[in-house]
Amino acid sequence: MITYDQIFEKNRQWVASNTASNANFFEQLAADQKPDYLYIGCSDSRVTAEELMGVAPGEVFVHRNIANLVINIDLNAMSVIEYAVLHLGVKHIVVCGHYGCGGVKAAMQAKDLGIMNPWLRNIRDVYRLHHTELDAIADTSARYDRLVELNVQEQCVNVIKTAVVQQQYLKNGFPTVHGWVFDLKTGLLKDLNLDFEHILHDIQEIYNLSDQPIFGGDPATPAEEIGGAANTDTQR
Repeated sequence: MITYDQIFEKNRQWVASNTASNANFFEQLAADQKPDYLYIGCSDSRVTAEELMGVAPGEVFVHRNIANLVINIDLNAMSVIEYAVLHLGVKHIVVCGHYGCGGVKAAMQAKDLGIMNPWLRNIRDVYRLHHTELDAIADTSARYDRLVELNVQEQCVNVIKTAVVQQQYLKNGFPTVHGWVFDLKTGLLKDLNLDFEHILHDIQEIYNLSDQPIFGGDPATPAEEIGGAANTDTQR
């Protein structure tokens, strides 16, 4: 494990390495950020967005929390999405989970986890939505892996439910939403190949928060945004 003092030495080495290849590296870095990607991932220390994506500083806007959840009353996540979409103009929003996620596993234990209970309950809600499929998987490890994938899928749906994503997609044709899973054992990313437009169309009748229909027909005009992982009774 790296010591506290070594962190600063590593930082100096990182600065020297970047300026050696580009003398204006930090001048350019400080000028502005124009990332095409918003990455919503897990806080797990083994899953760092820039490294697994192979991107440089300034290329991805990052939000991380336990089990990569997108909850409609989480002002942190909602503010990140609003800023990334409306002000940075990202083209892609990625929700990335990972196999072996401690948050997903903890959520399925019959154990009181204190303040984490309401947060992880959102994963239990995902299980409830897909319990028929999950209960049919005999192998516990395989069941958890599938729950990781389904959790990513449902968090992508929660992103699509937000007004700013719907409105900007209608206006600009982006952002699109993607679901990924990172495999710690191989280092590879798995694209779940979610059909963004199909999901958007499927939920539009209830969750349309734009001023006009996205795929034709009369726009839905709910009094408020309903749903999100914090109230998964109303999810797909």
